[in-house]
Amino acid sequence: MTAPDHVLDLDHVRETRERNRPFVLETPIHRWRGRELDERVGATQVVLKLELFQYTGTFKPRGAITTLRSLSPEALARGITAVSAGNHAIAAAYAAHRLGVSAKVVMIASASPARVARCKAFGAEVLTSPDGAQAFALAGEIAEREGRTLVHPFEGPCVAAGTATLGLEFHEQAGPLDAVIVPVGGGGLCAGVSWAFKRLQPDCRVYGVEPVGADSMSRSFAAGKPVAAAPVTTIADSLAPPYSLPYSFGLCRENVDRMVLVDDDQITDAIAVLFREMKLAVEPAGAAATAALLGPLKEELAGKRVGVIVCGANIDVETFAAQVARGNARAARQ
Repeated sequence: MTAPDHVLDLDHVRETRERNRPFVLETPIHRWRGRELDERVGATQVVLKLELFQYTGTFKPRGAITTLRSLSPEALARGITAVSAGNHAIAAAYAAHRLGVSAKVVMIASASPARVARCKAFGAEVLTSPDGAQAFALAGEIAEREGRTLVHPFEGPCVAAGTATLGLEFHEQAGPLDAVIVPVGGGGLCAGVSWAFKRLQPDCRVYGVEPVGADSMSRSFAAGKPVAAAPVTTIADSLAPPYSLPYSFGLCRENVDRMVLVDDDQITDAIAVLFREMKLAVEPAGAAATAALLGPLKEELAGKRVGVIVCGANIDVETFAAQVARGNARAARQ
């Protein structure tokens, strides 16, 4: 099962990037060098794509802005809705704010209060729902009842075109890479990035990374079709969708060479390393690709030139401090 390739093409992605320039940052890259990194990965060259510096603190505005910019004036006048554990809701609220559109978003009840506050700061009305499946159902009801457009967090051509602009940027900034590591939740980020890299650098291997406790894309790969998520048991709530869906699954299945899993200990270890060496304060999802580099992919990518996407940093100080402490404790035991 693959997504229809004709829906995306490089000219369209380049056009999307130009259209989005007023609303989406071209985030920097950084060649990571450091004593601890050298001890952990040896001669492997690591190039970070610092998407945590994007507006709203994650890659999510790329898909949200692309979706809103595709709507008719009549649809924009009716407003939008969205559903999220936090990051996509913030991005949808940001996109609506920038375009002068009404936003009513549904957030999962466990969402960080800091993320809820950021969403409200952009002028969105926030509703809550107990879990992801019920949140999607409520957002669908709002869309039907009020005529709002549902801005999906990870599914569809607009999301993929938006995230493909990240792949295009990374390719142009970094030059040839042997591999790129991409965090996977619903698959919207990985769908666009993997598609772009396989067209711009066909020999570059693409690795998708999921938490052990939210592995719906890995299980979808094994099943050959999108599957529902198992109960979520990970600190990486931004990588915990209620299910996989056909479009993002199709692009990932077509363009991702391998899925790998990391556990919460590996994620907090990566959070702590990124803070100690790079002074980056990232959320668990933002450390997932680094966790894969330091863990399950360490030997496979030894000596290679590897791109690592640091996808987000929406985390409150108290939670971040606790996760760094957990990562530091793990390092002390090793």
